[in-house]
Amino acid sequence: MSGAERGAQPAREPTSGSAARRGFAMPGTRSGPAADPLPRGPAADPGGAGAPRLPPDAVVDLAAERGAAGVDEVLAALDAELVGLAPVKARIAEIAALLLVDRTRARFGITTAPPNLHMCFTGGPGTGKTTVALRMAGLLHRLGYLRRGHLITVTRDDLVGQYVGHTAPKTREVLKRAMGGVLFIDEAYYLHKAENERDYGSESIEILLQVMENHRDDLVVILAGYAAEMDVFFRSNPGMSSRIAHHITFPDYTADELEQIADRIADQLGYAFAPQARLALRDYLERRMARPRFANARSVRNAVERARLRQARRLVDGADPHVDRGALTTIEAADLLSSRVFGPDPGADGAEPGERGTADAYGSGTMPG
Repeated sequence: MSGAERGAQPAREPTSGSAARRGFAMPGTRSGPAADPLPRGPAADPGGAGAPRLPPDAVVDLAAERGAAGVDEVLAALDAELVGLAPVKARIAEIAALLLVDRTRARFGITTAPPNLHMCFTGGPGTGKTTVALRMAGLLHRLGYLRRGHLITVTRDDLVGQYVGHTAPKTREVLKRAMGGVLFIDEAYYLHKAENERDYGSESIEILLQVMENHRDDLVVILAGYAAEMDVFFRSNPGMSSRIAHHITFPDYTADELEQIADRIADQLGYAFAPQARLALRDYLERRMARPRFANARSVRNAVERARLRQARRLVDGADPHVDRGALTTIEAADLLSSRVFGPDPGADGAEPGERGTADAYGSGTMPG
């Protein structure tokens, strides 16, 4: 929107009157009880799909319950998809254990308030946040805490409008799609722009706050982004901070872990590193990690993809046009050493082309994340 158009618009969408008539009366308005902005769906069943109540002297095999709920399957999938991240996986296992115990308590008729499952994932790009969110959605569905268990991933652009009357419908539509599952808001701190008094992000935050409270048994919201920026966001929005029960930090990968990720990516693409190429890969990773804009697993995927390009060019332009299966599936040291990371001028910011965005898990395409 141009400066002239912004100047022609009021700074804030109305929070009563027309907004209330749309079903979006904002929390904190004094005109009466705030209308629930979304219809309630069928309740989830943490007690176990209508399982009969247990007598007081019953004994439950938690290992069997854990297996029947598919908890082990979800945790095993995380291990298979993501290298490292031991603290993250341990926290997910703790949450799974709590929900399993709560579900078992419910079968005994022990009254337990529904747990607050809203979360914040902090860490750099390419550290697996989206993949963990996807698995968390499946886990909560298996344990009966979510009706559908799907994942909706959005950013500010999906929630905040550009003119009066635009933000509420956008946010409401996203929330409707997310009901019964997990809403993952990437780079959530961009919802709040304190320096811009004409920004509509605060209205989206208010709607999110209301729904996170009123529909906490049918929606889990996960905010994600860099740790420092999320701290600023929470200080500016204490209501949001108070609704987040689980803060999970995703550490950057080590060089050893990144090498394992490269092996997995290459294997899934039908390639393997020659012995000398493995040495070159380690050198590449250590150099690239020391430079700006390193994106963890995404940078590794980009490196493997570029090595594929160089390998193909080497084979096609080679003096001998005859190739066998080994040649077609092997990445040689030269395919990595041609990277500009090894050159005298690795670039103004040290990043290779294509590494200036953000991604999760192992990047885009068919890989997790």
